Amino acid sequence: MISNSYSDRDNQIIKYLPLVEKVVNRIEVKDPALDKDDLIGYGVIGLMDALEKYDSSKNVSFETYASFRIKGTVIDELRRMGKVSRNKISKLNDYYKAKEKLENELMRTPDEFEICKELGIDEKELSKIHETVHYLSNYSLEATLFSDNGEFSLIELIEDETIGSPLDRMMEEETREILVQAIDQLKDREKTILNLYYVEELSLKEIAYVLDISIPRVSQIHGKILIKLREIIERLQGDNDV
Repeated sequence: MISNSYSDRDNQIIKYLPLVEKVVNRIEVKDPALDKDDLIGYGVIGLMDALEKYDSSKNVSFETYASFRIKGTVIDELRRMGKVSRNKISKLNDYYKAKEKLENELMRTPDEFEICKELGIDEKELSKIHETVHYLSNYSLEATLFSDNGEFSLIELIEDETIGSPLDRMMEEETREILVQAIDQLKDREKTILNLYYVEELSLKEIAYVLDISIPRVSQIHGKILIKLREIIERLQGDNDV
């Protein structure tokens, strides 16, 4: 815990309000009905939770811990309001099912034209699926890359207090190693976009400016990269099982 009195806590909230705004600004929300001030309000709740539960003995900076809590609180609220529709999740799952079906039939990875033909969709509808993947990455990148439940997350940089056994820790480390190997197989431009988004923490607008492309195009490319990463991860996991 960082503070013990209401006065200290209020001062800490004011001090870290820019951090809340930074985290909220990186959460892409399409719905114009959602007010940024409301999202910041949810973020402040996450900040208060962080101030109460932070443990410096974990050797994780407060800013890193608080960012995790702030983002989690905002995302939980967005989930509760159901801003990612079941229809979008369904279309994404249909995409993966079509891809798997074609892989079994063709004995190779199908290209996007073949997947579109299988689904009976055009390039515009495929771009919307890529955008869905991008927006789901705000929820959780690990789940999108490593499971079939339709949601995504790059491994968080904070210690997971739920992981207790040596086996759990070994599995987490193997997951990290596979992710590193998968990223290494991406093209330089794809690595650059991931670096700008996840390491440099630039917004879509800032990345669009750097790459001289439109903001919607950035989100589509990002979603496409995540789908490609998942394909590489599945292949690597398959090789490890042999």
